[in-house]
Amino acid sequence: MRGLYFEEFEVGKVYRHTFRRTVTEMDNVMFTSLTMNVAPIHLDAEYAKTTVHGKPLFNSLFTLALIGAFHVPELTMGTTLGNLGYEDVRFPAPVFHGDTLRGETTIVDKRESKSRDDSGVVWFEHRGYNQDDVLVLTCKRVGLMMKLPADGAVFGEERPA
Repeated sequence: MRGLYFEEFEVGKVYRHTFRRTVTEMDNVMFTSLTMNVAPIHLDAEYAKTTVHGKPLFNSLFTLALIGAFHVPELTMGTTLGNLGYEDVRFPAPVFHGDTLRGETTIVDKRESKSRDDSGVVWFEHRGYNQDDVLVLTCKRVGLMMKLPADGAVFGEERPA
């Protein structure tokens, strides 16, 4: 499976990613601990009972990373040169242990690179939803994407004879 090259992206196209993932307490504790986020709202069940949510809130940066990864197999696997930035990251609804998340991506815009002749810039909008189709994440991302190779050697495919 490979991602798309710059020329293959269509502005306005929406991708509904097939991957889904149920997030667990272990995910939250591990990610929160690895990133040294000691906020009790993520780690302390007794403290979390005193908050508006009444239970531990899932670490939002894990949610961003997970939803941001759902697009990789079909859009950027082996064809990206890297992220250029994220903006307008929003978490309109909370995520909790046991929620099952899915993602969608819209291709917002694209243009040729101004400094490289082998790549182009693509603007993505990622959206994440829980099992009840409640929107839990929106963000815009800019990526540097490879152009189709001049020699026809496409990532993940045999070179034509």
